[in-house]
Amino acid sequence: MTDPITVSVVMHRFTATVQEMGEAMLRTAYSQILNSSRDFSTAITDHQARLVAQAEHVPIHVGSMPWAVEAVADFFGDRVRPGDVYLLNDPYHGGNHLPDLTALVPVFHGDRLLFWSINRSHQSDIGGSTHGAYNPAATEIWQEGVRITPLKLYDAGELRDDVMAMVATNVRHSDDFLGDLRAMIGSARVGERRLHQLIDEYGVDTILASIEDILDSAEAEARACIREWQDGTYVGEAVLDDDGQGTEDVHVRARVTVDDDALHVDLTDSHPQVSGFINSSYPNMMSAVYMALSFLIEPHTPKNSGTFRVVDVTAKEGTVVWAKAPAPVTLATNHCAQEISEAIIKAMVQACPERVIAGWGRRFRIAIKGTDPRTDKQFIWHLFHARPGGGASLAGDGWETAGEGQAMGSSKFGSIEVAENRFPLFFEHHEFRPDSFGDGRYRGGAGTVLRLKMETTAAAVANTAGDGVRHPSYGIAGGHDGLPHRYRLLADGEERVLRTKEVDIEVPAGATFLIESAGGGGYGSPGQRDAEARAEDLRNGFVSAAAPSTTHSEGA
Repeated sequence: MTDPITVSVVMHRFTATVQEMGEAMLRTAYSQILNSSRDFSTAITDHQARLVAQAEHVPIHVGSMPWAVEAVADFFGDRVRPGDVYLLNDPYHGGNHLPDLTALVPVFHGDRLLFWSINRSHQSDIGGSTHGAYNPAATEIWQEGVRITPLKLYDAGELRDDVMAMVATNVRHSDDFLGDLRAMIGSARVGERRLHQLIDEYGVDTILASIEDILDSAEAEARACIREWQDGTYVGEAVLDDDGQGTEDVHVRARVTVDDDALHVDLTDSHPQVSGFINSSYPNMMSAVYMALSFLIEPHTPKNSGTFRVVDVTAKEGTVVWAKAPAPVTLATNHCAQEISEAIIKAMVQACPERVIAGWGRRFRIAIKGTDPRTDKQFIWHLFHARPGGGASLAGDGWETAGEGQAMGSSKFGSIEVAENRFPLFFEHHEFRPDSFGDGRYRGGAGTVLRLKMETTAAAVANTAGDGVRHPSYGIAGGHDGLPHRYRLLADGEERVLRTKEVDIEVPAGATFLIESAGGGGYGSPGQRDAEARAEDLRNGFVSAAAPSTTHSEGA
């Protein structure tokens, strides 16, 4: 056996490495979606594509990374060499969705492949027939952007500049894209250097033995947690508003069996795949299942391939959770990934009520393309402000404006002042939305009210991608639902309600977006809420009336 102290040191070195990779990315990326909103993740797998360590970035990114490693390894085989860098984004070849570009650096000791250092980052644009990497009008994946199957960008340390030019030519704003891509590669190279240092200090045999102990220990911790839950089979359902192509109330159903120290998740009864872009790829579906498991087990348990051994999944190809090519899938990292997780969590309310969480707000994004009159240059801006509220749990109230369930607060909204400096925008106000949360013993987090004025002199164009206007954040264990989203565009004295999945929205010069984002769901009966907590909510302006429990319906 490896000395347990050594194993602990090695584990924390892996963790420190992926964290440092993230810091390098944050400080070198060009696009605001990365250097402000942090829509990226870093991870290390071993040569067997087992997830060894991940930083606490975007949960939905990381669980699918082993499939990306497998896709590269299967395609290139023994052609993988030191100094190589690989790219991938295709969801039918190991990716989540096209905007999430993955850079993979193999880490060798001599001629022996030991690790993969990985950065997965959401691109501001990935080509396709509309700006901003989301196309609500897409009915097939080719309309969503450039598809990158396993591709070698650096060959034994030499840049394939023809490949780099081809990829950059197929996206809008190629200068920003190239800057972000170089930041991704630099981030993965940081991981490579730190892994070499670790190997030099401890030796290959000790490191590899430590990995076995790290994975086995994480599995044991996860099984010990599940063993405390009530055995049985439980069913949960989450419902999406629509697919943007006319299909409404798209359901995801999870049948979860707790059997001693293991879980089985059956998603076969989910809605057939649809025309719109809410379908999920297989890796994205698996990542959503792992995400739900991670939310339910002990927070300190490492989230790696050992942890994920405790759950197996049954699903049916051709359903919304596992679509057949060439179905569009770009929204799936948000929706239906969040709904897969929600369905599992709802199912578990009877098995482990002390661990479930109420619904977090759903993503409702706007991407705006226009011309900045200050520079006469074109821009693409992604709305990461006006975050919805987080869901409550037995641990307490949900976090205010925390974001969406598939990110769990890891995707930030950046500085308002920086956004106003970089883009022709004026934030008239950006504040908590009173009465938006679901009531309960513990209330959900408040959403946001944002008035955003366009300081353009010519019309811009926008598209939306999201959910949560018809189906709000769910309450749980007797808690109430939160309020849903309400987005509007004010221009020329008229008000236009924005749908969650639209393309080619004309945004006149000087128009204002009035955005009211969803609140989180409540946990437990409202009658159990502490009177002082209610008084504090009133003092803080989170409620505009003394009895908010009468305004929201009871949840799951």
